[in-house]
Amino acid sequence: MGSEFEIFESNVIGIHQEVDDIDMSTKEEKMLEYVQELQKIEDQMEPLKEMKRQLKADFREADWLTGDEISMTVKAYRMMKTKDFDFDEFAKVYESLAKITGRS
Repeated sequence: MGSEFEIFESNVIGIHQEVDDIDMSTKEEKMLEYVQELQKIEDQMEPLKEMKRQLKADFREADWLTGDEISMTVKAYRMMKTKDFDFDEFAKVYESLAKITGRS
């Protein structure tokens, strides 16, 4: 003999499953929409990325900078752009890390 609670419990579970399905469907739609918009942006960025690759190749081919020098220059530039970048603090941390790793 089943209780009235069991009937109620299965109805509640069914309702929650339907809500979860609706939420997931909406979330999946938004995920798809996001990826589609992201792809459009990345497609527009590709010519600029190719220009960066060509710039690097030009500097290497002209023997103006090595690949490592270009990489270090870009890293330094990005650090300098960081708000409140403290070079002295960075140098202290770098020196400590260099000692620990044996790269000093």
